[in-house]
Amino acid sequence: MRVIVVGAGVLGTMHAWQAVERGHEVVHLEREAEARGASVRNFGLVWVSGRAQGEELDTAVRARELWERIGGQVPGIGFRANGSLTAIRTEAELAVAEQALTLPDAELRGYRLLDPEQTRALNPALRGTLLGALHCERDAAVESRVAQPALRAALAASGRYTFLPGREVRDVIGENAVRDDHGDVHTGDLVVLCTGAWLGGLVRELAPELPVRKVRLQMMQTDPLGEPLTTSVADGDSFRYYPAFAGTALDRLREVQPQPPVAAEHRMQLLMVQRLDGGLTIGDTHEYDQPFGFDVVEDPYDHLVGVVEDLLGRPLPRVRRRWAGVYAQCVDTTRVVHRERVRDGVWLVTGPGGRGMTCSPAIAETTANLANL
Repeated sequence: MRVIVVGAGVLGTMHAWQAVERGHEVVHLEREAEARGASVRNFGLVWVSGRAQGEELDTAVRARELWERIGGQVPGIGFRANGSLTAIRTEAELAVAEQALTLPDAELRGYRLLDPEQTRALNPALRGTLLGALHCERDAAVESRVAQPALRAALAASGRYTFLPGREVRDVIGENAVRDDHGDVHTGDLVVLCTGAWLGGLVRELAPELPVRKVRLQMMQTDPLGEPLTTSVADGDSFRYYPAFAGTALDRLREVQPQPPVAAEHRMQLLMVQRLDGGLTIGDTHEYDQPFGFDVVEDPYDHLVGVVEDLLGRPLPRVRRRWAGVYAQCVDTTRVVHRERVRDGVWLVTGPGGRGMTCSPAIAETTANLANL
């Protein structure tokens, strides 16, 4: 079988991976020279800990297994099973963590509540004042800026993969072909469209009532920390963001511990992961109302620096990069992804939201099963 994959972000690349792994030929089209959207503007986190019970958690757990397997085959993606710590600084946050331990799937997520000494034993870089941390040993990380090129190199070695960058798909022809902006027609047995936050043009023509919205975020990266950050790190505001922590303790947290105004305005949480070069990727904000600004604003960065320095108990290294990104999210945020057969033999897969990096291997696996690859 010959599969045409449109979009070279992590979701498209994982669909190509599934097809090649199953013995098929892939032609992979990307409108940019390289993927430049959300797939490279994220933390590289494989985040199991906060996922909603049911389909979302099941997808994340399966994806975590696939990431580890792929990491063994392609060391260049930088997979590491580093786990995460959600730092706890107040009694209200501690109550949320304690309630999380009572979830029926707490063991599946790898939850453990650590006291301050245990927290610092696991991650000595956290020298700030803490009541402890919620440890999730199932969380992991990859290098988002280099993962897609590394995966493509491994795919090319199969002899059944062709990457065509700088090709914007303008039309779907019938049930098994696309035409690009060079006028070339690419014919296969199956077409998979993974266009990320590009929701206009051809996508709108094929799915005019697409139940997907755009979300904008701001992030930053520092110079090397100078010491290992042995786990990924979140703060207590992440309890407000991830659905696993919903419950009476979270309701109480919201009541007695409102977010600082800048964090509330920008719908913020802290997530932090160390890159292989020692720098820290730190974020993030969430903006839902379009039109989005074209610039980044400083107040959220100032807030994040303060939170991180409190947790580390030391000044943050120089910020090397700041950026904004946009991802596609299902309007019904309980849905893991929007997957639609827009024509016989043509599938559109989009809208995983902030779960894209985590869940893409399992999302692609499900598409391959549904399409009888």
